[in-house]
This record gives sequence, C-alpha cells and structure tokens, in this order.
Amino acid sequence: MTTLRRFCCDDLLRFASVNLDHLTETFNMSFYMTYLARWPDYFHVAEAPGNRIMGYIMGKVEGQGESWHGHVTAVTVAPEFRRQQLAKKLMNLLEDISDKIDKAYFVDLFVRASNTPAIKMYEKLGYIVYRRVLRYYSGEEDGLDMRKALSRDVEKKSVIPLKRPITPDELEYD
Repeated sequence: MTTLRRFCCDDLLRFASVNLDHLTETFNMSFYMTYLARWPDYFHVAEAPGNRIMGYIMGKVEGQGESWHGHVTAVTVAPEFRRQQLAKKLMNLLEDISDKIDKAYFVDLFVRASNTPAIKMYEKLGYIVYRRVLRYYSGEEDGLDMRKALSRDVEKKSVIPLKRPITPDELEYD
C-alpha cells in the first residue's frame, strides 16, 4: 500500500537513496527547505509500508498573466519502485493542485534531451516539447522545456511549440 502525503522536514534525512539515480538532479539542503517553506502544496512523497520513501515530487507555482503555471522542479522514483506508475500519480497530484487550487494555465518541466525514458513518460502523460534550451544542464547538455495545458488554457496557447531553440539567458524567471 502506497501513501502519498506532503513532504515534511524529517523526510530530508530519509530521501537520499531516492536521489542516487544519475539522471536525478540533486540540490543543497537549503534549496529543498525553501521549496518546503514557500510551496508546501507542491512537495509530496510516495511512502511504502514501514515508512520507506519510494519517490517524491517538488515544484512551485510561478509566472504572471497567461504565463501563470505550475512547475515540476523534480520528480523521481527509487529504481526498485519504478514501473508502478508512482511518477504518474505524483505528476497528477501536482497537476491537480496547479489546475484546481492555483488556477494555472499549464504545468511545465525541464528534462535532459538525452533522457528518452523520461521524455516518453511525460509524452504519455500529455506533455509536449514546447522548446529546446541549449546547454541548459551545466552548460553542456540541452534541456527540453515540456508543457501540458490545464483547463484554464481553453485555447491551448501555452503549448504551441516555439520554432527555434533558446539559450538559458532567454528563460523567464520569477
């Protein structure tokens, strides 16, 4: 039986094993604490019986006007718990919060252009490649900005792909 619940401070001491995958971005402790304090509704954990952390999602809500959106900062599932649709459940949770509570227009995320399994999973969840960001990861590897329109974006304007790649300095941040 898997439990989805809000991430709490104690989880910071228990989730390191989930981050061991080389494709998972890891951050310093203050980064996680900032997300936990500012966007607690966007930070959830999947927990197995015995309180073992199976995976987590962390994100935020940002932007202005029609760029108001939910953002997936990280979603990862420990290797031994993959192929159980945990990432899908965590993504659906973040999408529901973005859509129903924060009335966002879309959800976006960045993924390494080489991470084919993740790209395919996001596409199955309804995400499209909105744009390529050149040298997004450590100034070396390109990132794909993927988006999924939510119910507020009736005309689906937020997911009309850009025709050219951009550089990281062209990204809009709040």
